[in-house]
Parts: sequence; C-alpha cells; structure tokens
Amino acid sequence: MGEGYQPGSRDDFDRLYRTAYPRVYRTLSVILRDPDEAEDCAQDAFVQAFQAWKRWRPDAPAEAWVHRIAVNRAISYRRRAKLRSVGEILRRLGRPAASVDPAEATRPDLLTALRNLPPKLAVAIVLRHYHGYNNREIAAAIGVSERTIGTRLRQAGERLRAELDAAFSLEARAAFPSDKSESYAED
Repeated sequence: MGEGYQPGSRDDFDRLYRTAYPRVYRTLSVILRDPDEAEDCAQDAFVQAFQAWKRWRPDAPAEAWVHRIAVNRAISYRRRAKLRSVGEILRRLGRPAASVDPAEATRPDLLTALRNLPPKLAVAIVLRHYHGYNNREIAAAIGVSERTIGTRLRQAGERLRAELDAAFSLEARAAFPSDKSESYAED
C-alpha cells in the first residue's frame, strides 16, 4: 500500500489522501460514533500528516502511518470531549444551590485522595456527595446506567477508605429514609 510514496512529495501525499481517506474516515466513524466528528478528526489527521510528510519513513506503510495519526487524533478528541462533558453535566443538572467549593471545604488529605481517583470515579463522588445529585440524575447526565453509578460510588469509597483510613465514611444516605423499620438480609 505504501509502495512508491516519496516523503515530502506533494503529489504522493495527494495520492495517499485519495487512497487512504475513505478507510481512515470509516475507522474514525466507528471510534467516534458520529460522522461529523469523524470528518473533523480525519481532516485534522491529514493536516497533521501533511505537516510531517517530509519526516515519514518509507520503511512503514504510509496508509498505516496515517491511520495511526488519525486514531490518536480520535482518542485525543474523545478525551477532550469527556473533559467538556463536565461543563455539560453542570448545564444539564444546573449549578448546585449555595454549595461550598469542595476544594475549600475538604480536608487536604481527602482532596488529594479525590484527585488520585480515576476521573469517572471522582466525578461520581463529587456529584453525589458534594453537590447532592442522586444516582439517577448523575446517570442521566453522564450517560451511564444507575447501576454503573452505584458501582463507581462503591469503588470510589473503597479506594478513598484504603487511602485515608478504615474509619473514613462518605456518610451514605439511607436508601429508605421514610421507613427505617424494614430489615434486609446481610449479603
């Protein structure tokens, strides 16, 4: 596939673009699940590839090289999209009423422990315990199931307890606050 290409040759890059673009676009469509985002990332990838075309080494197939650039662009795009989604979550759910900034109200060791959590676990903890959203609201905002939110909260709590101390508690609210007389079998 990459045979006959010369690094730095504009004509060869044009030929590579015509040959590889449809396959790169289809690959990115699968990764990103959105044709417009795939188009944007494919274009960005080819711009980046063109800028590096003089440095391409013919010992690797040119189309594979462009695919690698494109996939990396898509991964970066998704990562940035997840970061942007935190703002979207706040727009969907609304800003919490008169709450204190967790960074100001949290003991320094807890804040450090929160920052050490994977982002998906930290988001669940912060939205639930600092901002007071319930699992259904968090699940709807993040786009996962309520069960996933419960799992993430449990995993985050376990990690925080292990890092801080055994007595650490997230002070989970009772599942049935109006009826405390029910009893359930222990797991």
